[in-house]
Amino acid sequence: MEKQIIKKLLLDAHHFRHACKLFDESRTITKEDFAFILECGRLSPTSFGMQGVRMEVITNQELKKQLRPLCWDQPQITTCSHLVVFKTKTADLQPENAWVKERFSERGLPQEAMQKYLEVYKNFHGSLKCSDIYEWGARQAYILFSSMITAAAAIGIDSCPIEGFSKNEVERSLKIDTTQEEVVLLCCFGYRQNEQGKKLRLPLESICEFRE
Repeated sequence: MEKQIIKKLLLDAHHFRHACKLFDESRTITKEDFAFILECGRLSPTSFGMQGVRMEVITNQELKKQLRPLCWDQPQITTCSHLVVFKTKTADLQPENAWVKERFSERGLPQEAMQKYLEVYKNFHGSLKCSDIYEWGARQAYILFSSMITAAAAIGIDSCPIEGFSKNEVERSLKIDTTQEEVVLLCCFGYRQNEQGKKLRLPLESICEFRE
């Protein structure tokens, strides 16, 4: 595919995407299309290649109704086709954990090189405050999330990130073991009920500085 066509496809997707506040409840995303969206998330990068992000895909309407009051009663929760809860591992991301060693061992590195990488990883985590391990993992979840909403927009599917929710209550409702993982954000996917409003963005020169 020509570069100009790819550029147009991506720009069209970004112009199409907006935070959809109300979804058409009569429309459901196909399994094939949602599998594509999830695959784009799976293939996204994560820091140190740790792949510590976990997702719960919720289509059960009763469960969505249960979660809606915990998410500031936002209608997106119950009108969307698919609700995704993004989580990050916490305990497994500790340097001494087997998960970390498994991720590095997958690279087929010589033992000496792997030990060097493990030492770098350990030093990196040593520079974080304890509470920041969750924050660091959360940043990886946002990378997957960003890939997925762009992929969805590219095939005409709407989305809406949900940061307005009670983290502790959502975790209790979903029976999440918070000693192992914690909720980062939620995202609704589906098809818009109403027309998209005007996209408001600052001009490039106000957000980007060039040093040549």
